[in-house]
Amino acid sequence: MLGAEGRRVSKTAAALVQARIDAHSRQSRVRAGSLIISVFGDAVAPRGGRLWIGSLIQLLEPLGISGRLTRTAISRLTQEGWLRIEPYGRRADYLLTPAGQHRFEEASRAIYAGQARAWDGRWRLLLLVREQDAKAREPLRRALAWQGFGQIGADCFVHPSADLDEALQALATEGLADAQGLLLPLIASDARHGLSENDADLVHRAWNLDELAQAYARFEKTYRPILQALRQPPGAGAKRELEPEHAFLLRTLLIHDWRRLLLRDPELPDILLPAGWPGQSARQLTQALYRLLLAPSERHLDAQLQRADGRPLPAHGDFVRQRFGGPTGEAVRAAAGGSAR
Repeated sequence: MLGAEGRRVSKTAAALVQARIDAHSRQSRVRAGSLIISVFGDAVAPRGGRLWIGSLIQLLEPLGISGRLTRTAISRLTQEGWLRIEPYGRRADYLLTPAGQHRFEEASRAIYAGQARAWDGRWRLLLLVREQDAKAREPLRRALAWQGFGQIGADCFVHPSADLDEALQALATEGLADAQGLLLPLIASDARHGLSENDADLVHRAWNLDELAQAYARFEKTYRPILQALRQPPGAGAKRELEPEHAFLLRTLLIHDWRRLLLRDPELPDILLPAGWPGQSARQLTQALYRLLLAPSERHLDAQLQRADGRPLPAHGDFVRQRFGGPTGEAVRAAAGGSAR
């Protein structure tokens, strides 16, 4: 297991972590805005949701994101209503807006849940009530697909548990605010109990579960060897340590990849999924690796995160240690091999 500062990890573990960081840095196209959302939600929101952009630039540069790209992306997030600016002399803090804070809280319930949420047996529908040609409809279809909505026919989008108001608000962040007036939100109630053939038919028509299962398999292939290596005893020849910065970078990529998987996943109940569905295995993997990375990555954040006035950000609340239904207090310190802070 990953320990406190000074405790060694195997060369294999350190090399796998570095390889994952390097692989991300070499990407030809990086969605900086999406990664910034992951960082704000995972690391900044628990510390008050306020950050000097210089700190953000320093955090992201090792992932191949330049200061110019960070500034451009954060400006766009401000225009979309996620963040607002508060000047301090020649510097400025970026703060979560109330709407941005609400979005993060909603997303966190799914991202950090110990298990997938239960289904109430009702389908959430968004009906396209005005005619659009296929080309005009495609951006809307893609945006709703990234929220986990399936599609039945040309004009009906379906999800088992989405908050429909949140789904419509999220379209504005994709530049599709006009589409809100084209959609009618409905909840389909069914007095029958248990799984019906119609439910199974709907799932088959609305989602490509094979494609989603392949995405989960790629996630497992990326992160399972790292978890296994970090859990191995380092051995007498170990000379390297997993540094706090590397723990933070891996934690960021883990949560970013996991968040993007969940955006595509409608989180269907077990009764509607094929046998051996890999979603829960991937959740358990994320939970275990996140717990190992939490303490050392927080040490890096303690050292790096600043407000525009030079003051450090406050410590995160206890709820961060409770993510994924994880251990708290002494259990975290035992798992981390030292102080949880």
